[in-house]
Amino acid sequence: MSRFLVSARGLATLLLCSIVLASGAVWAESQEPRILVSGLGSAQQAPDQAMLTLTVEREAETARAALDANSQAMGQVLQAMRAQGIADKDLQTSDFSIQPRYVYPKSMPGEEPRAPQLVGYAVVNSLTVRMRDLERVGAVLDEAVSLGVNRDGRIHFINSDPTAVLAQARRLAMADAITKAQTLAEAAGVELGKILEISEGGGTPPRPMAKVAVMAAMAPGAEAVPIAAGESQFQVSVQVIFAIEQ
Repeated sequence: MSRFLVSARGLATLLLCSIVLASGAVWAESQEPRILVSGLGSAQQAPDQAMLTLTVEREAETARAALDANSQAMGQVLQAMRAQGIADKDLQTSDFSIQPRYVYPKSMPGEEPRAPQLVGYAVVNSLTVRMRDLERVGAVLDEAVSLGVNRDGRIHFINSDPTAVLAQARRLAMADAITKAQTLAEAAGVELGKILEISEGGGTPPRPMAKVAVMAAMAPGAEAVPIAAGESQFQVSVQVIFAIEQ
């Protein structure tokens, strides 16, 4: 029995020593000289679509009256969008709310605070429109305002297929990282080794930095809103680990 205990203790000690030695080997390997750099690449591409946000707000003394007025105006906007050839799949309600409106009477010094008074309701309805023909964006905005869009008009230009421009940005990001690593190695008087690891910044897909414009309110009958799509900029960041040759 005692021999068994001694053997078991010896085996446990041997296993513990093996684990410690293995951990030390891993730690030593992780401390291999290396250079960590980040690279940034950006590429541009003209957008081919626009996302419009058209918002109608109506106020009335009752929620029912405000809702009816808003529904009538937004119904006309939807009808106009369809008449422009915009498919139903490109029309989506993005926000809807019914909010009470209060006034807050001022109290005289020494008086008890007065309770707010309900004076009406506001109904807000936002429609997101995908425009696949950028040449018609100005005319669509002009018609939407004429039909009652009166709040928070926005344009967001997008690219339907950014695959090629993202690939270009990634190549530029890697080239930037390699150049930085070569410069650091030369300045340190060491030889740059092989690439050990590459990761794209943040672990999330890169996002286009599209130009965003805010639509100014226009009086009915004014000329079509002038629109400039410009270019969308796509940025990609990478982190690259290089070995240092001994």
